[in-house]
Amino acid sequence: MTDTHHRARFLVPAVALALAAMSGCASPTSIAVAPTVATAEPAAQVAAVTPLTVAAAISQQTGSSQTVRGYVVGEPTATSTVKRSGFTGDTAIALADSASETDTGDMLYVQVTSAYRSAYGLKTNPGLLGTRLDVTGSLSAYFSHPGLKSPTAISASGVTPTTTPPTATPTTTSPPSSGIGDYYDDAVGKTGNSLHTALHQIISTDVQKLSYDQVWDALKVTDQDPKNSGNVILLYSGTSRSKSLNGGDADDWNREHVWAKSHGDFGTATGPGTDLHHLRPEDVTVNSDRSNKDFDDGGSESDEAPGNFTDSDSWEPRDAVKGDVARMIFYMAVRYDGGDGFSDLTLDENTSGGTAPRFGKLSTLLEWNAQDPPDSFEQNRNNAIYEQFQNNRNPFIDHPEWVDAVFG
Repeated sequence: MTDTHHRARFLVPAVALALAAMSGCASPTSIAVAPTVATAEPAAQVAAVTPLTVAAAISQQTGSSQTVRGYVVGEPTATSTVKRSGFTGDTAIALADSASETDTGDMLYVQVTSAYRSAYGLKTNPGLLGTRLDVTGSLSAYFSHPGLKSPTAISASGVTPTTTPPTATPTTTSPPSSGIGDYYDDAVGKTGNSLHTALHQIISTDVQKLSYDQVWDALKVTDQDPKNSGNVILLYSGTSRSKSLNGGDADDWNREHVWAKSHGDFGTATGPGTDLHHLRPEDVTVNSDRSNKDFDDGGSESDEAPGNFTDSDSWEPRDAVKGDVARMIFYMAVRYDGGDGFSDLTLDENTSGGTAPRFGKLSTLLEWNAQDPPDSFEQNRNNAIYEQFQNNRNPFIDHPEWVDAVFG
């Protein structure tokens, strides 16, 4: 069912030294300086603005806000994986004390939120590799690795930091899809609750609803294996399985409700229970193992779906679909706001299950959205749902930066 320093003006000492040199005198052993001419900055004040090294930041994962100085050495894509070329996203950078560092254990993973991606994302700015940056933010784990999250300032070292990001950025990016024209016009220029409301209205207007039986055939289109038109790709296991093997027996695939249907008690009713934007094919046994658990990191690896982890109250999908799962959950929380006769679906920090119309863990889902940006499979699926079935889109696939603008 299944997250400047002023230069001290030592003008008198400098002049005195120059005069001494010109007169042929030895360098003076002392120089009296009037306090009104040159005053050194207090040592404590200098220390307060001195950036931490990456090594120090790694050892101080306390959640405190600090400025860290380091060289950009790549794009983190997993706990122990950093890409140094062929960058796939603008959502994260790795910093190190040496520009040539290759050991991920000596790197700090930095979250690049939407306001900074156009300037500091590696996919957009691959030439950033090797640049020394000063980044201010919260020293907190990212990708389950020592990190810095929610930056409030980023700048090239020695340059005045960017502390006031352009607020229009999240709502002016053109979506990576075709044929949707002015679909998002009413969302442009909005953020927070205003953006939430605008997106809800957009994706809830003129929607075509499917029956639960119709979902079977729709999934054979939306989740078709690009390399084998007779198969579908299963969400959690990632395996390719024959379209004809849909059903309820072992080794069949069935309809996985990513937002578990018990969380809001909507069952398979036309509406949230049949919304293709959160329904995916999955192996019957794996579907049962995931059950109605919330999403979070950790647990024991699934025997049936290696790369997925689970414990008593949460499920962690494989890395390649973490963002897919997060964006489906974010879609549901915006699409179903208490109208249509269904509950208002909300997000929180709990992993408690139950029938309440809520889902977690929000902070983890935010990390997953940043960690795993939309790929061509997810984008093509969004297009198919819009063009062939429901006449609405998942805005967080077209604009993953809107996740932070609404939920961050």
